[in-house]
Amino acid sequence: MAIDKQLLDILACPKCKGDLELTKAGDGLVCDCCRLEYEIKDDIPIMLIDEAKKLDVQP
Repeated sequence: MAIDKQLLDILACPKCKGDLELTKAGDGLVCDCCRLEYEIKDDIPIMLIDEAKKLDVQP
């Protein structure tokens, strides 16, 4: 089950309060500003900064 569009519209990055985008696989939410990915487990986004995965910085 994919994350609900309405939920995605109201969620914000807990670090910078910026917009989040769903990953292509639909298993996480990405903040492009902070370069963090928040995992989605059992259809629940885990919005803890300490548990977010750091993404590589794009040149």
